[in-house]
Amino acid sequence: MFYTRENFKEDKELRIEKIKKVITALSIFTMACAPSFAIGDKTVVVPKNVPAKYTQEYVQQIMPVYKKVSKEPVICIALDMLQDTTGEFSRSAILGSNLSQRPVKIEFKDLGLINEEYKNFDALGWKKGKELYIFINPRHQDAPAGAIAALLSHEALHQDEFNSIAEETYAWTMEAAVWTEILKLYPVSDVKTHPLVVRENTLGKLFEKGNYLNKYIKKTVMSNKGYKNLPMKSPGFDDL
Repeated sequence: MFYTRENFKEDKELRIEKIKKVITALSIFTMACAPSFAIGDKTVVVPKNVPAKYTQEYVQQIMPVYKKVSKEPVICIALDMLQDTTGEFSRSAILGSNLSQRPVKIEFKDLGLINEEYKNFDALGWKKGKELYIFINPRHQDAPAGAIAALLSHEALHQDEFNSIAEETYAWTMEAAVWTEILKLYPVSDVKTHPLVVRENTLGKLFEKGNYLNKYIKKTVMSNKGYKNLPMKSPGFDDL
């Protein structure tokens, strides 16, 4: 083809247009194939009955602290609420300061799948190999985070395959003490109609009745049919 100045101009414009189309196509392809790193921008659904400070932005900020424990916002909030309470010991244990030296993994799980005898339990501390778990009954997924916090303060004390009346007494007393503190710090947690709150309020009343000692909680533990085969003591829990 013989090029005139006009032909060359038209050809140049066509080439530029083709290059633009190629660049646009490559940009779309790159955007489609590139991995997303916007984890922090992922929408977090803040559960009901949590203190006002737990906004979506605040929850997004704290979730990375607990990511090795759970991805459930209500669990992360519950653990965060243990700060400035007696349950700080349990929070530290869950984060890894425990006998396994690993974070405790927490999830909602049908406990009947582990053992039919456990199906109505509120929660269960479990050890598998070197890993520690806390399984919470799914019926408590919509429980106030404060009530879950108290429950976790109990379960975090079970760190090995051994258990005893003394250990359960200590764990139930811890739960009652933490719930008493949670109610003062975060009264929004006291949703009296929720079954987990009913449990916590029952424990709180026993704790208060015993003048904030384990007197009545110990009696309740010792009369619990689920604990009838437990020894009186276990490693680390030698005194009632």
